[in-house]
Amino acid sequence: MKETVPLAEAAALLCEPSRAKMVQCLLDGRFHTATELAVYAGITPQTASHHLYKMTECNLVQVKKNGRHRYYRLSSAEAAQMIESLLCIAPPEKIRSLKQFDRYHAIRFARTCYDHLAGKVGVALTEAMRDLAILEQRENCFYLTEKGKLCLQEFGIDVTAALKKRRSFARCCLDWSERRYHLAGSLGHAILERLLTLEWIRRLPHTRAVQVTEEGKRGFSQVFGLDVRNEPFNPIGDTGIRPEVNRKGELS
Repeated sequence: MKETVPLAEAAALLCEPSRAKMVQCLLDGRFHTATELAVYAGITPQTASHHLYKMTECNLVQVKKNGRHRYYRLSSAEAAQMIESLLCIAPPEKIRSLKQFDRYHAIRFARTCYDHLAGKVGVALTEAMRDLAILEQRENCFYLTEKGKLCLQEFGIDVTAALKKRRSFARCCLDWSERRYHLAGSLGHAILERLLTLEWIRRLPHTRAVQVTEEGKRGFSQVFGLDVRNEPFNPIGDTGIRPEVNRKGELS
């Protein structure tokens, strides 16, 4: 059994800019090769392997071997939560190119936060479920109502299976770009997987940003009363998402 890593040593892992970039890439919850992470961080594969070894030793990152290949991902949802929390207090990213601008706003619009949906779409969906009385919020936790259980089961979510997971069920996760909560935990993960299965959202290559499909635009509107648009948003003006809950607060 590994000894507990001192706080200063664990925190120092993210003080190196290349490692910080690599763990942000790993926030998509998927496995990546050292080469992929090296390209993302702008370093050599050898340097990336060295950084990954240090992060694996401290249990921030886990490695899976498949033949001669090694694949890396964050070790846990708790690790992802810690990184997202740091992003909440980090200064805004400096935009130096049009490509960086587009990537930054795509990330803010809709993305995966480890294994659940985040960004403007993730926050709006969470707040819509709260307005529809599917979820109740008490301090820093969400609770699924009886009405919500029935609604999500009709939507295709196996609520019982999500409850049996050995992790938090419906955690409030502070969104670093919105400064409001989105839904995390096993329920948040189940909803993300359902949205992917229905093809309401689509993962984009080489980023944790996700795209809302045409089917998704219709689905979010019909089921959750959300008008979701993919166009780049104006941070000062229209957010691109407008809740449309009926007077009874019921699903369409």
